[in-house]
Amino acid sequence: MKKDNYTSKFEVTPLTMAIVPHESEEGVVHTRIMERETSYLVASHPSKVIDGACKYFGASLKGRQEGAFDVCKFTHKVPIAIDPYSGMYYFPTESPVSQTCVWIAHTHVKEIKEAKYQQTEVIFTNGERIIVDVSFGSMQNQLHRTAQFRYKLGNRISRP
Repeated sequence: MKKDNYTSKFEVTPLTMAIVPHESEEGVVHTRIMERETSYLVASHPSKVIDGACKYFGASLKGRQEGAFDVCKFTHKVPIAIDPYSGMYYFPTESPVSQTCVWIAHTHVKEIKEAKYQQTEVIFTNGERIIVDVSFGSMQNQLHRTAQFRYKLGNRISRP
């Protein structure tokens, strides 16, 4: 995977696999955006990147979280649909306000494996891998909750 320097032009697309916190040399949390063919850095916090992506498709992160609550009644670490029509469903690995929260695209997860120290290895459909500081059980739960949300929201959208 090619890795670029910081960019100011970016877009979360159906090719985006993960939105990962990245600490700059100055100690500021920025974002590494992992795509199928590349990876690049953005001088913005991951939650701001996610919020911007949601706003691009007509809602804020808070609005997407509230909508997901209405569909599935999830109250914390709520999966969101940035754009359900293009299959852009993401879930946070922890509270979105956390400095270490990673947002993962549900459609790009091939499998997850238990790793050392209560961590989980995420293997993406293109073979890329990342380790997240979340227990395997918690990651399984997030994957299942996101699948449930996708199913329920999909039924609402396709209903005549």
